[in-house]
Amino acid sequence: MPKSKPIRTNIAWSEVDKITVKGYDICNDILGKLSLGDVAFLMLTDRLPNARESVMFNAIAVTLVEHGLTPSALATRLTYTGAPEAMQAAVAAGLCGLGSVFVGSMETAARVLQEALPDPRIDADLSRLAKEAVERLRARKQLVPGIGHTLHKPVDPRAPRLFQIAAENGYDGPYVKLMQLIAKEAEATSGKVLPVNATGAIGAIASELGLPWKIIRGIGVFARSIGLVGHILEEMKEPMAYEVKRWAEQEATAHLRGAADR
Repeated sequence: MPKSKPIRTNIAWSEVDKITVKGYDICNDILGKLSLGDVAFLMLTDRLPNARESVMFNAIAVTLVEHGLTPSALATRLTYTGAPEAMQAAVAAGLCGLGSVFVGSMETAARVLQEALPDPRIDADLSRLAKEAVERLRARKQLVPGIGHTLHKPVDPRAPRLFQIAAENGYDGPYVKLMQLIAKEAEATSGKVLPVNATGAIGAIASELGLPWKIIRGIGVFARSIGLVGHILEEMKEPMAYEVKRWAEQEATAHLRGAADR
């Protein structure tokens, strides 16, 4: 019989009069001293952020809290309408929609960047890396992640502001430059205006912060959860989900009802 592997966690543990999270006493070291973003940074990196990291990480997290009636917000509102006793299910329904099109594209952008430049400390030819990255994506018939936007044209206003904050705090390094060069290369090869969008900026800046691409979507998950709770609160006060459902049903079946009337 194979020997059992011991299980262990280094995240948190509780005692009768004390709770320790990543080595810090939650009552004496965390409460009233750290922001939500700072604690999230601690959970992801096993250390507290310095002042510049705190500003930068909180900025990218706040960017992702809200973006209107997105599919995830609608899913949350509709789920809450059907199961108002389970707020957590409604939030979970919304989070399931964070993927390659909405929010999750920052993970894909970060992956492209980190695979193109595994070690940001080396003096690499970023223009060449950008060209090769776009060529690889085009060869696979994949969209270049982190550029362009269906609504925000010609510029996603969040991206330049994030890049400004990054520059002010010393996080406008090779990944930010590479993301911008990828956007320029994609524009040149497609003939379209494709500036870096918010998720591209976040993927680049999170890479500057040293976060592995596999975890970067998680920033969007915890940030958007806050926004989805806000949508539930508004749904409680000013319901719209049932009207959305009724309107969609009428629109989708209008041709059938019209046939029946004839």
